[in-house]
Amino acid sequence: MQRFKWPKALPPLSAEQVVISDDFMKHWHEVLPRQFGAIERFNHRYPLRRLPAARPFRIIEIGAGLGEHLEHEDLSIQEYHCIELRENMAAEIKRRFPGTTVLTADCQVELPYVAGYFDRAVAIHVLEHLPYLPGAVKELHRVVRPGGIFSLVLPCDPGLFYEFCRKLSAERIFRKRYGQPYAWFIRREHINSPREIFSVVSRYFVEMERTYFPFRIPLPNANLCIGATFRR
Repeated sequence: MQRFKWPKALPPLSAEQVVISDDFMKHWHEVLPRQFGAIERFNHRYPLRRLPAARPFRIIEIGAGLGEHLEHEDLSIQEYHCIELRENMAAEIKRRFPGTTVLTADCQVELPYVAGYFDRAVAIHVLEHLPYLPGAVKELHRVVRPGGIFSLVLPCDPGLFYEFCRKLSAERIFRKRYGQPYAWFIRREHINSPREIFSVVSRYFVEMERTYFPFRIPLPNANLCIGATFRR
């Protein structure tokens, strides 16, 4: 897939692959916290490092999955809004967290919020999936107020250590569950590299901090994830 060019054209899926894709995304979100707790702790604790000083504040989380990150947030100090593309996953957030606002929507197009509505934005393992990444980042820039905080977590994919660990985790589970190759699935999912993502986000937000996990040294090939915080 061509780098630094959007929108990205995704390979078509068969009807069976569509069902498998939706099922595995939900299943992986269920498996990850149970079997890979260290990664999940970084994924969800990193965005808590920087919070708006004034309370209460408003937050938007794009690609909210099953609402895993909500378990780590203090909902008493903020008004929480989740954007999730998949109906089956959005329904689970509504069930588990009835006090939050959940929209089944595409974060790459205009969202039903006025400019500057949010004080904070979070994207945890989301931006690597977006065919029109610039559209999503531009929209976050619109709905986050000047001075607001944007925290993101990304996989180090492509990366040598990440590829090795994936074969022992997600790929193994996928092959066992469906009896199919993993390549067609991940080829459509991780379509934006960290370099691409940082190049786009830096057009709209100012980087404040970056952390690599688990080894801290700033080399994507030697780590699994990157956490970064930006200011609008």
